[in-house]
Amino acid sequence: MNPGEYDEFAYFQENLDEWGLSGPVPPVQRCFVAVDGLRQVSGLLFGAGTPEAILLHGVGQNAHTFDTVALAVRRPLLALDLPGHGHSDTSPFGPVAVEDYASDVIAAWEALAPAGRHLVGMSLGGLVAIAVSDRRPDLVASLTLIDITPGVTPDKSRHVTDFVNGPETFASFDEILARTVEHNPTRSESSLRRGVLHNAMQRPDGTWVWRHQRHPRARLVAPDAGDLWERLSRLSMPVTLVRALGPGSVVDDDDEARFRRLLPHARVIPVPDSGHSVQGDAPVALAEILADLWTAR
Repeated sequence: MNPGEYDEFAYFQENLDEWGLSGPVPPVQRCFVAVDGLRQVSGLLFGAGTPEAILLHGVGQNAHTFDTVALAVRRPLLALDLPGHGHSDTSPFGPVAVEDYASDVIAAWEALAPAGRHLVGMSLGGLVAIAVSDRRPDLVASLTLIDITPGVTPDKSRHVTDFVNGPETFASFDEILARTVEHNPTRSESSLRRGVLHNAMQRPDGTWVWRHQRHPRARLVAPDAGDLWERLSRLSMPVTLVRALGPGSVVDDDDEARFRRLLPHARVIPVPDSGHSVQGDAPVALAEILADLWTAR
């Protein structure tokens, strides 16, 4: 398909085929909700029926990062675009404003998935998910963190921020795809091509820009975890850490040890052959993990 003829709903069969998944593509719809005056947060509703879970992506990503996971888990769920990402409007609070993003997620959750009980957050989305769970434990029956703890630091996440803080524009689709392939050597080019189509847009002059860079904003820095360790320690719902063990993880042994010490009843599930974006590197394995967690709770 010509990148200029992008249709965000045209690639789900490719996801199924690439990962050997069977069954028809479930209904998927784009949704929007006002969270602050006219400012909107957007997301993808997968499946028929009331969403059971809310999924939050990492910095520089968007809701489509969970496409294969959603197709594999085959349950109704809501994957949100964080403010300034995907199809959501930019936030006046900056690119990594954890607490303000949490407010937007709570508003979108209550409007779009009021019966949803399970919260999943990857990377920046995981930090936001901790804040949401602390502020609204009545909403969250279980929390799953994907390769993130409040122990993230600028050094641990430098490979992520270096990629996101790359060129602001690209002369062609091939150029933006080439940079993405270079920084994601373990992923197939076809999956990265889909990811770029979902996460970039062509300007009238023919150049390409990441959706998260389409609005003027400060350069990305590692999010400030603030008091999130302390807030994580007081959560009463079941908490699970899905830890990537491949190159690129931002969680180290000290982070895992602190996580276990603060939450002795929490689970840590390793994913050996995955980098930081487990949903991209091992989506079927992640779907199986989530399905098991949600069934148990």
